Amino acid sequence: MAHAPGKYYVPHGSWWPIVGSVGLFVLMLGAANALNGSGFGWPAFIGLAIVLFMFFGWFRDVIRESVAGYYSAQVDRSFRQGMIWFIFSEVMFFAAFFGALFYARALSVPWLGGEGVGFFTNLLLWEGFEAGWPTDGPANLGGDFKPIGPLGLPAINTAILLTSGVTLTIAHHALRDNKRGSLLGFLAATWLLGFIFLGLQAYEYVELYRDYNLRLDTGIYGSTFFMLTGFHGFHVALGALMLVVVWLRCLKGHFTPKQHFAFEATAWYWHFVDVVWLGLYIFVYWF
Repeated sequence: MAHAPGKYYVPHGSWWPIVGSVGLFVLMLGAANALNGSGFGWPAFIGLAIVLFMFFGWFRDVIRESVAGYYSAQVDRSFRQGMIWFIFSEVMFFAAFFGALFYARALSVPWLGGEGVGFFTNLLLWEGFEAGWPTDGPANLGGDFKPIGPLGLPAINTAILLTSGVTLTIAHHALRDNKRGSLLGFLAATWLLGFIFLGLQAYEYVELYRDYNLRLDTGIYGSTFFMLTGFHGFHVALGALMLVVVWLRCLKGHFTPKQHFAFEATAWYWHFVDVVWLGLYIFVYWF
């Protein structure tokens, strides 16, 4: 693979950003309508198809540029900085949802129960409401439900995701040591574990709706639970697709022990997903 000698590659005009923007807008439009009980939720599937089309098309163009040797060491450094800032933005994204969870548990629910500044709120509006977690809030709007415990499927999924982090690390070391067989085997194990995680999470969701009466509209507990675990599942799906692309590139021999930023960026993203899940498992399932 040739590499540009010290030049900074300026990419040509691309139409993928506008395609992605349109896809995300249509996806969010359909999802918002579906969540609000409208029958106009089907555009979400069209938006998802557009977003997936954008992903594969943009992946294709970037891979072609990389293989053609357009990327110099300076471009590689800028890629790394961009990935670091992207992961930082993802950290802030999940921090907002964790913040909402902690605010509800530590402040809002106790106030409604009459603690601190919420004495008159409880006395005048929700007399008799007892603060506790998990809860769907005053008036039992979400109906009776059972919270899911940390054992069973959540514990299994935690073990699966942590194991995937180990297999990915082994694959990375195999790439650095130019051991292609170990690289392909452990990398395949990583994305397979990721898809197994998603399958078990989907099964857990069905079980929660059917047997636990726990839904997205089950008050503050249901909404925070499904928003946190659901968005994390979306990130696992995205990371697993990235791992599949990297694995296919490894099959074609695109990476070398010295030049493999796409592998490293995907590994950073996957380890970030692992860490977020640990936080979810501790603060959503255990406490």
